[in-house]
Amino acid sequence: METVKREELKSMLDHNDAYYLINVLAPEEFYEAHIPGSYNIPVADKHFIQKVEQRIGDKDAKVVVYCANFDCTASQDAAKQLAGAGFTHVVDYEGGVQDWEEAGFPLQSGGERG
Repeated sequence: METVKREELKSMLDHNDAYYLINVLAPEEFYEAHIPGSYNIPVADKHFIQKVEQRIGDKDAKVVVYCANFDCTASQDAAKQLAGAGFTHVVDYEGGVQDWEEAGFPLQSGGERG
């Protein structure tokens, strides 16, 4: 499974690279804090794959998934499910919200819930 470090993700964000950033945590956690530009599609949702397909539309698009921190396995689970569903370029940002915040990078609260 391909992973991305926070500096690489920050560079992607700063340069408006073509990718979809998906926070796979519960809506309450997303609402509390998330990386700017990310969508909330919880991996625990029974329609997770279908919702990602609806949002993205192209299984060859670059998709970056993340969750809370290095100990959280939700993003790994999401990446495996997406790869199994035929998505060809899935990347896991394993550090998640906590790693992003510790670097001093901006977070947002509120916003779209799913």
